[in-house]
Amino acid sequence: MRVFSFLVYGILLLTFQVDAQAPGSSEPRYLTAIQNFHRGRDLEIMNRIDEANVHYNEAVRQSLDEVARNAATRDTYTAMTWAMRRQGRFNEVITWGERGLGLFPDEYRIVQTMGEAYFFLNDYESSLAFMRRYINAMPRGERVSVAYFFVGEIYRITQRFHHADIAYTTAVHLEPNLALWWFRLGSVREVVGDRETAVEAYQEALRLNPNHQGASNGLARLQ
Repeated sequence: MRVFSFLVYGILLLTFQVDAQAPGSSEPRYLTAIQNFHRGRDLEIMNRIDEANVHYNEAVRQSLDEVARNAATRDTYTAMTWAMRRQGRFNEVITWGERGLGLFPDEYRIVQTMGEAYFFLNDYESSLAFMRRYINAMPRGERVSVAYFFVGEIYRITQRFHHADIAYTTAVHLEPNLALWWFRLGSVREVVGDRETAVEAYQEALRLNPNHQGASNGLARLQ
């Protein structure tokens, strides 16, 4: 009788474990809001945009539910603002980011995301303030190279080219494998007449991406 009971228990336990996973996958059916965001971003990288948006929408839905239940955490507001930023919902990033920072003023993941949102809303001074805030607080942060790149973009757009050079130089030092960043660095060096280092930056952009037309054109102008 005891053997039979243990067999029944074992079958029930196995059934529960299988049911807790998605069919044909080792991935659990339930994902947190942060996990849904990361899954969405992975799908977006593969250009599976519709599938990515399913996960982004779920991340937002879960986050709003947590807010409604007074169960919101740092991750709640981080996941929500990250997902909204990927979907281009920049005004909502600002609204929910401000609420999140009101509760967690040292949540620098939100700070950096708000800097990006303000940039895409063409509010460059607000974007710069948030990016500086992130850089000063998180000099070794996961997104610090991106923050420096956006600072460079702001200075380039507002024609503060020497400042842009410094920011882009820092960005490529931290993350040297992005052709676009080297191209931007070359472009501001070209504007200020720093011909030799502009050529070097364009050459590095072309080494990383031989088809980068902007870098190719820039190099042709200078040579």
